[in-house]
Amino acid sequence: MGQRVLLIEDEPNIIEAVSYILSRDGWTVHTHSDGETAIEKVMQGVPDLIILDVMLPGRSGYDILRDLRAAAETKDTPVMMLTARGQAKDRELAIGLGATQFMTKPFSNAEVLESVRALAGS
Repeated sequence: MGQRVLLIEDEPNIIEAVSYILSRDGWTVHTHSDGETAIEKVMQGVPDLIILDVMLPGRSGYDILRDLRAAAETKDTPVMMLTARGQAKDRELAIGLGATQFMTKPFSNAEVLESVRALAGS
């Protein structure tokens, strides 16, 4: 596979778990944990897929997603949103802003892997 994923998440246990799952599946996983500088990190080398937490220090995942969709370099990059808040309005907002997929925490390893594989194929 050899595809690159950028995980923008601030919870160390989730960073460790998702990085482990995906790297075992052949992904190159880069991580970033600050909402304020997330766009700069993405633009340093646009990944094949972005996994983006909704609640980040400095800036929300929704604001970051809005910027990603406005930029020519990232407007078509698949983005999977992660959130501990799984209400319908959160999902609708994420999809409305252009999220490719929405996943609530906690999630299973199999769910993450299945979703990432599906997004990589799209």
